[in-house]
Amino acid sequence: MEKKIIINIGRQFGSGGKDIAAALGRKLNIPVYDGELIDKAAQDSGFSAELFKRSDEKKSFSFSALFSGTFIGGTEEYMSGSGLFKMQSETILKIAEQGSAVIVGRCSDYILRNHENALNVFVTAPLEDRMKRTCERGEATPENVENFVNKKDKGREEYYNYYSFGNWGMASGYDICINSSVLGIEGSADLIIEFARRSGLL
Repeated sequence: MEKKIIINIGRQFGSGGKDIAAALGRKLNIPVYDGELIDKAAQDSGFSAELFKRSDEKKSFSFSALFSGTFIGGTEEYMSGSGLFKMQSETILKIAEQGSAVIVGRCSDYILRNHENALNVFVTAPLEDRMKRTCERGEATPENVENFVNKKDKGREEYYNYYSFGNWGMASGYDICINSSVLGIEGSADLIIEFARRSGLL
């Protein structure tokens, strides 16, 4: 691509946001960062990827659950969720500096709010469809899937609102919101690309 673009994907749990991100990466031939952000943040910071996994899109995290302490800045203290968020934010900023990318979640739209060529997308879907997809992925049973999905969404909302001072999932905070059940994964990706082109970002 001639132009550099960052596509930030916010998503309800089970809406297919991760699959849409993968489709965007394939269609645009640009890298996609979802779980990969954890490994990259760990590599950049020198901390274990396990720390980032345990705090991934969660409002708070206790380092003491894993270790007795760590030395940061010459003093022994426990790493906070805010500290991990800051390190992951620095990794996201580095990714955006390097070139085009699709970034899933992790408040990337807030972190890159001053990026001149970013497109912020929120993916949603009816609860029934999200529960079905979650069960098909083996992440929950039909008996507990509704509570599971709602709990995941609540965690993402608390995380996003806490670190961005915004409102997760509110349409006014995004450039485009998509119901993935209407056009499916590939169709949703195509719509996002067309929107980016019409917006002059591609």
